[in-house]
Amino acid sequence: MLDNTTWAFVGLVLFLAVVGYFGVFGLFAKFLDKRGEVVSDELSQARQLRQEAEALLAEYQAKRAEAEKEAADIIASAEAEAARLAIDAKAALEDLIARRTKTVEARIALAEANAVAEVKAKAVDLAVAAATDILRTKVHGDVAADLIAKGIDEAKARLN
Repeated sequence: MLDNTTWAFVGLVLFLAVVGYFGVFGLFAKFLDKRGEVVSDELSQARQLRQEAEALLAEYQAKRAEAEKEAADIIASAEAEAARLAIDAKAALEDLIARRTKTVEARIALAEANAVAEVKAKAVDLAVAAATDILRTKVHGDVAADLIAKGIDEAKARLN
């Protein structure tokens, strides 16, 4: 009538009844509920961390875009500054060349004036020497000395 399978079933039912009487199923249910809460909390924290990461990513992308824009502005400003400096340098170079040209022209003019003055002085000296020689050979005495002195004074006055 009762075989081993029936006795095993009866033993299982008794075991489950004793376990139920002592509240093991409640403890097991509490354990599963706590584990569910832990998993739920972990999922909540994961969602929160994901949201924070997305916000941080958006912030860094905005900062990167701003930095790229700032870098582009700096490059544009540097290019404009370089162009302005090139124009200024060209103007300064042209001014320097003009000033140096004027200086050289002034030196050339001074050298010409000095050369002309030197030629005039030489001409005066030669004229005086020639006049002196002519007057020595042709005029003698006090008259010659007077004529020579007047001639020298007049020649110097005219040529200077």
